[in-house]
Amino acid sequence: MLKVRIIPTLLWKQLGLVKGVGFDSWRRVGPVLPAIKVYNQREVDELVLMDVAAHAFGDEPDYESVSEFGQDCFVPLTVGGGIVCLDQVQKLLRAGADKVAVNTATYANPELVSAIASRHGTQCVVASVDVRRREAGGWECFSHAGREPTGRDVVGWVRELEDRGAGEILLTSIERDGTMGGYDLDLVAAVALAVTIPVIASGGAGNYQHMVDAVLQAGASAVAAASMFHFTEQTPAEAKKALAAAGIPVRQNFVPVMEKAL
Repeated sequence: MLKVRIIPTLLWKQLGLVKGVGFDSWRRVGPVLPAIKVYNQREVDELVLMDVAAHAFGDEPDYESVSEFGQDCFVPLTVGGGIVCLDQVQKLLRAGADKVAVNTATYANPELVSAIASRHGTQCVVASVDVRRREAGGWECFSHAGREPTGRDVVGWVRELEDRGAGEILLTSIERDGTMGGYDLDLVAAVALAVTIPVIASGGAGNYQHMVDAVLQAGASAVAAASMFHFTEQTPAEAKKALAAAGIPVRQNFVPVMEKAL
C-alpha cells in the first residue's frame, strides 16, 4: 500500500473560506492565507483549494491570489474551480499551483482532461467528481458545485476520466458533505475498484476512525476533510497517528508518542 495522504480542503468563495452542509448554506470560516499558514505547521501532506463560486460567474481564475497563496504554501497545492481551458491551467501552474482540479467543464469537454495530461502529465490532473445517490441504486455525477445533474453514472465516468489521463479522483459525496457523519464507504469502494489511479475520499469526515475506515474498508488512497479540521480540535497530525496505529502507512513527518516521552 502506498502512503496514505491527509488533505485538508479549503473552499474559497470570493473574499474568504466557507463551509456548508450538502454543498449549501455556506458559512464563512475566515480568510485563506492564515489557514494555509496554519496548515503548513500541522503536518498535512497536501492542500486542495477550490473556488466554489467560479463556475457561476465565468470569470478567469484569480491568478494573483493563487500566486500570493502559493508563496506561503509549503506543501503541494491543488487549485480548482472554473477551469475551462488549457491556458488557464498553465497560468495557474505558473502562479504556484502544483496540480489543478477540474470538474464542471469536463462534462461538456472531456478532452480537457486529455489536453492537460498531455501537456503537463497525468500527475497534474485531479478529476473532481461530486455525486448523489440514486433512489434506484448507484450514484449520479453532478456539476456546477453539486447543483446540476449530468446523467452520468459515477463508475462509468471515473473510468473515462482515468482513460483520458486523470492522475487521481477527488470523490465527494454531496449528501455527506459537512455532516461529519463519515464517508460514503460504498461509494468510495465502488470507485476504488473501478479505477487503478488513487481515489481521494471526501465528504463526511468527522473523526479519525472515519479516515481509517475509508482506507481499510473502502480502499481510499487519501482522505480529505474540511469541517473536521475547521470546527473541531482534531488535527492532521493526530489523524496521521491514528492511521499509523491502525497499520496504515503514512508519511512520517510527525513525532511519535514514544519519542515525545523520551
